[in-house]
Amino acid sequence: MSQSRTFTLNTEPHVATVGETQLLFQPEVMGDEFLDAYEALQESQKNLGVDVNNLAAADPENLRAVVRSLRLFLARLMLPESAQTFARWEVVKSGKAVSSHATPGEAAEAAAKVKGDATVKDVGMRLPDRVLVELLEWAVELYGGGQRPTGLSSGSVQASPPPGTRGRAVSPSKASTRARGR
Repeated sequence: MSQSRTFTLNTEPHVATVGETQLLFQPEVMGDEFLDAYEALQESQKNLGVDVNNLAAADPENLRAVVRSLRLFLARLMLPESAQTFARWEVVKSGKAVSSHATPGEAAEAAAKVKGDATVKDVGMRLPDRVLVELLEWAVELYGGGQRPTGLSSGSVQASPPPGTRGRAVSPSKASTRARGR
């Protein structure tokens, strides 16, 4: 006997509301797209030599680079309009924006081609680190099959067992001698 099964694809964007801004994430991401973005995030952190479980020992410039890589990872999963709001770098000359770019590398290349002094300015969405980590964990749950990333949370520990869990010891009442004749 043959079997039939219907699979549903998400067609509506996932929405992350941050303050008054709604960031729209792709409804579906193919596995390799997610894995490529996640691998790039991990590789950038590894190259910087930052132990995300011991941030106190990290160089502040390396920490900034980790945050940039996190923002770029999240932007890769967003719809273009939201990605442009979330992560954007402008080339600025004489106080005026000359061009806008999705990565700081692209902006640096463009700035190098501008005659005269041009700088790169981060004009993306500014968020506290805790919100970036929460967005990361949410995105990984959406696209990564519910598995959280390892080492990126702020020192989470496994939950304690629920209260009232019994141990294996024998209770004194059961260990006592039974009364005979009953």
